Amino acid sequence: MTASDNSSDSTHFGFREVPKDEKAGLVRGVFDSVAENYDLMNDLMSGGVHRLWKSAMIDWLMPRKGQHLLDVAGGTGDIAFRFLDAVEGDGRVTVLDINHAMLSVGQDRAIDQGRLTGLDWVNGDAQSLPLPDKSVDAYTIAFGIRNVTDIPKALREAYRVLKPGGRFLCLEFSKVEAPALKEFYDFYSFKLLPEIGGLVAKDKPSYQYLVESIRLFPDADRFAEMLREAGFGQVKYRRLSGGIAALHSAWRL
Repeated sequence: MTASDNSSDSTHFGFREVPKDEKAGLVRGVFDSVAENYDLMNDLMSGGVHRLWKSAMIDWLMPRKGQHLLDVAGGTGDIAFRFLDAVEGDGRVTVLDINHAMLSVGQDRAIDQGRLTGLDWVNGDAQSLPLPDKSVDAYTIAFGIRNVTDIPKALREAYRVLKPGGRFLCLEFSKVEAPALKEFYDFYSFKLLPEIGGLVAKDKPSYQYLVESIRLFPDADRFAEMLREAGFGQVKYRRLSGGIAALHSAWRL
């Protein structure tokens, strides 16, 4: 089953098939478990490259002062903080995450960095955003869309809350194309990453799920088509690091 298949009452949680109404709770459990070590593990797993990917995301977004950004699945604040720095604090970010624990980590980081204004922290679901129609200038989601149960529904919600002329950007793992890189990446992902998760975060099963969820996410061409199906225009993507990740851009016209 692909991430866009809505004809069944079941869906994937990693390589397991589970009832659709159970997936959100299972995903919540994963991120509740890894929240305290999430940023450290991102650095260890990617060798710090995720920071370059996120900087590329903000560069392509080209934030402007006075904009309101909705950052979905952004609990630890990585994208939100970069956005606020880019607009020199003259903007607003609504950080939405389904996990209280991730939001708590982000709020603590904000306080530690003296970021006391311009941030709203909202516990919510990407599939049912608690925001009015046409209310935000930009929507970002970094490494979160693949964990959503109904991805087409989440994309329709993104379209709904964006103002006409609003920008959608998604940073997500993708499909490696070069055979030599793919072979190494598969070995690293399936053999090493869960072990690192077990040693550092004391949670090997959660990192096994995260690796499996990457493999089940649609390739860049299929995800671009899903954006068009949700109503977006000017859909483009850029492959990053040989296809390990992809950065998707679209507009509400």
